[in-house]
Amino acid sequence: MLIRKGCAYAKADGQPCRMAPLHDRPYCFSHDPERAEEAAEARRLGGLRRKKEGTIAVAFDFAGLESVPAIRRILEIVTIDLFALDNSIARDRTLISAAVAATKLLETGELEARLASLELAVATARASHASDPPDGGLLGG
Repeated sequence: MLIRKGCAYAKADGQPCRMAPLHDRPYCFSHDPERAEEAAEARRLGGLRRKKEGTIAVAFDFAGLESVPAIRRILEIVTIDLFALDNSIARDRTLISAAVAATKLLETGELEARLASLELAVATARASHASDPPDGGLLGG
């Protein structure tokens, strides 16, 4: 059975760091005094990346890849950038790939809309049947 020790660093509240230590070192990368400069640079670059990510998301009106419209936006950006490039076989192949992806996206969006319509129809039919009288609506019969 392998028992793995954690980093020897203790946080300000006395809790131990839960990261794995470096090989043959008592500290993890973040807390190793010999790697303090490297860790500080990694933190700085991480902060720059997050800042850049936010700026780019606003500039390109990018909200993520959680929906068909969001993915469509990515394809629009890529396609516009591709048209701006010099004509080449690589550009043409990439444009074809973008067209294939857009076609698939349109199919997915259409199927999503049709499914929503069917689900609404089923829910409406169930609600209608639930409100029907038990005798089928026949009076005196």
